[in-house]
Amino acid sequence: MTAAVRTIATQPFDDQRAGTAGLRKKVQVFQQANYLENFVQSVFDTHPGFAGTTLVLGGDGRYHNDTAIQTILAMAAANGVARVIVGLGGIVSTPAASHLIRKYDAHGGFILSASHNPAGPRGDFGIKFNIRGGGQAASALTDAIYARSREIDRYRCVEADTIDLDSLGTQTLGDLTIEVIDTTEDYAELMESLFDFDAIRALLTSDFRFAFDAMHAVTGPYAKRLFVERLGASPDSVRNAVPLPDFGGGHPDPNLVYAADLADEVITRGALDFAAASDGDGDRNMILGRGLFVSPGDSLAVLAANAQLIPAYRDGIAGAARSMPTSRALDAVAAQQGFEAFETPTGWKFFCNLLDAGRIAVCGEESFGTGSDHVREKDGLWAVMAWLNLLAARRGESVADVLQAHWKTFGRHYYERHDYEDLSGEQADRVMQALRQQLTALPGRQFEGLTVTVADEFSYDDPIDGSRAEGQGLRVVFGDDARIVVRKSGTGTSGATLRLYLEERRSDEWELTLPTREVLSALASVADTLCGLREHTGRDAPSLIT
Repeated sequence: MTAAVRTIATQPFDDQRAGTAGLRKKVQVFQQANYLENFVQSVFDTHPGFAGTTLVLGGDGRYHNDTAIQTILAMAAANGVARVIVGLGGIVSTPAASHLIRKYDAHGGFILSASHNPAGPRGDFGIKFNIRGGGQAASALTDAIYARSREIDRYRCVEADTIDLDSLGTQTLGDLTIEVIDTTEDYAELMESLFDFDAIRALLTSDFRFAFDAMHAVTGPYAKRLFVERLGASPDSVRNAVPLPDFGGGHPDPNLVYAADLADEVITRGALDFAAASDGDGDRNMILGRGLFVSPGDSLAVLAANAQLIPAYRDGIAGAARSMPTSRALDAVAAQQGFEAFETPTGWKFFCNLLDAGRIAVCGEESFGTGSDHVREKDGLWAVMAWLNLLAARRGESVADVLQAHWKTFGRHYYERHDYEDLSGEQADRVMQALRQQLTALPGRQFEGLTVTVADEFSYDDPIDGSRAEGQGLRVVFGDDARIVVRKSGTGTSGATLRLYLEERRSDEWELTLPTREVLSALASVADTLCGLREHTGRDAPSLIT
């Protein structure tokens, strides 16, 4: 196999600024000559220390995944990397990649995914670089990568035959060693070190009715290894388990809209005791119990409150964190149980310093992301395993029983997210500005019987490294009773997405089982008045409510 190093002249692109978790664009954008190469070389040029080190590489199996891997291998060989660990078939979930980086002390890893976005030739593609330790690149590094991408004039690669990604074992590319491994085994061993497999196995092999939907995305092989091979669940309990380049034509976002069939089976027909789904790259989760949906904020709060039932946290947790828009249900648990609670900007990278410092053990975001200190990414299957461990430990209690007990103890935080998708940038900015210009005048004002106590634009001072993040979303807070939050999303690939978050806490027992829409309707009207949503978006309703 030849491995002559080539230096290729190139021209910069001006749109390679990473969003919340990497660079995401339409597939056709990444298929432009030198587009991927420019970004990857910008990482090599900006982040020192690649020579002689290990790199982790893989993705969620979406269209263009295999082609991109071949490109990155050729560039890694030319930029002095000594070893690349690649998932079999090019498949590596995002949390598994974080684990591999940590386990093998890699200098970092390229994760190829656009997460929950649709795939296929006309779908989306994405790439992000995770640093040593397994976490997402910090803002300072992504800013530097973007700056380099705007001035880059060459990239380096080697001439090589196609690497076989479908066979386990070691191959070489010049001085580069490429190890193709089955990453599901490493991940299953990690899960077994955290959870009570005997108790979960007893639950799954009883009359407990369970299903997991991998949505034809990356978690299928991991779920089969865990639930079927290690824990004895019925093979048909893992559904849509084969990763497909277009995710079977579906939208791999585990929520009540895109996983409607599973939700109908569990919530409407009550045919299962417990069900779950994960997204394109395996870092998100949806939890369902017979007759009900568990909101991500409630899921995080319940797991934090019951952490001692999980072997890895039997001595309790030092702290927990949530992103600012996420339900404050976690805060109520922390206040009663006496552990630290942190509120960070959206983006998992903001949890990493807290995790590395041992200040938190569990964390989560409203966008169906939950995780712990076992990796430095959110982890959909970890959340499913945590719920199974909880239910096994509280044997005989249903998901509904667990939630009811939780709400009686801590109160219930009713919560909705309203997404306004495919807006123009101008429309989204007008909504934000309409609220922003009122912030200083809002404290003390009353709306629907609620008094504004805080109205601001959220900023965050990292307690570990002192860095500051500003412009992280607008908040209108009504004490402990309610909140309205508005922010622009950083995960889309076309147009602008505006997100409105509504939250209201109820604590009287008779108020714990009310319809969410009924509780939040008045708050939604207040938000429309303050933000001019209908006026500035031209929409009578959001694109999606979760």
